[in-house]
Amino acid sequence: MPEFLLIHGSCHGAWCWDDVIPHLQAAGHKARAIDLPSHGQDTTPPQDVTLDLYAKAIVDAIQDPVVLVGHSMAGYPITAAANLAPDKISKLIYLCAYVPSNCKTLAEMRRMAPSQPLLDAIIVDEDRVTFSVDPAQATAKFYHDVAPERAKWAVGNLGPQPILPQETPLSPAHDLPVHYIRCTDDRTIPPAFQVTMTQDWPTSDVTEMATSHSPFLSQPRALAEQLIRAATQS
Repeated sequence: MPEFLLIHGSCHGAWCWDDVIPHLQAAGHKARAIDLPSHGQDTTPPQDVTLDLYAKAIVDAIQDPVVLVGHSMAGYPITAAANLAPDKISKLIYLCAYVPSNCKTLAEMRRMAPSQPLLDAIIVDEDRVTFSVDPAQATAKFYHDVAPERAKWAVGNLGPQPILPQETPLSPAHDLPVHYIRCTDDRTIPPAFQVTMTQDWPTSDVTEMATSHSPFLSQPRALAEQLIRAATQS
């Protein structure tokens, strides 16, 4: 039975996977999520956070090999972790995530998209160490298909995002199997760009969900089922 390690995206924390983990465990899988440095309950100062630190935190959290799942921004940390310790990872699953390419930074990848739906909701801190998402716009950007009370809870848990990891270039340097789950009603990373990032992938390595950017809250059971299928396909 594959074990899952779930990695959150920008401004989120391990909390965003709370509804998915029970479904994975009910199917017999070990599953857990971690806070990346300076996210959730982790107290690392944001000015100390790098992409390498993200990768190290992920690798340090793994004992037996895992299926490593990255949402959104976490496409970069999971790739960096795979470059660092491929022996600790059996497969990478990108959930509506940025896939590093050609030594580009995440910020450069974002600018390559055909539109920038999140741009008007970004609030950059005065010292330019972090950015946050405007709480008044967060539901529309991330959670438009999530139950209102659950969306309100999620918005209340959002935190600042260190900028430096997103300004660090990266390319895959591993040969691990990968899978991508596109979210076709995503209002954060344009679905068309998710297609662009995976246009050369075998069709068997790409699946879709008709959800927002946050299927872990809007369709947690269906997402768990997708993760299990992706993890176990040969």
